[in-house]
Amino acid sequence: MGKQDLRKEAHDIDVTVWVGKSGISAVEEELSDQLADRDLVKIKFLRSARAGTTVEELTEELADRVNAEVIETRGNTGVVHR
Repeated sequence: MGKQDLRKEAHDIDVTVWVGKSGISAVEEELSDQLADRDLVKIKFLRSARAGTTVEELTEELADRVNAEVIETRGNTGVVHR
């Protein structure tokens, strides 16, 4: 499945991981578990999680940590795929 197809699919899924002031380390294991069960996971970054970084940077770093690929970022959300 190509990135374009995954983007279309991501449009209809709900956010299942929220990143807050505890940062991405706090959700790393949860994200990994969810990726084991499904193709795509949508992540919402709350303002307290961003602290001077961008959603793109946070999504990229979190994806690297769980060996996943960033499909897209839009607004305060990112979508990853394994």
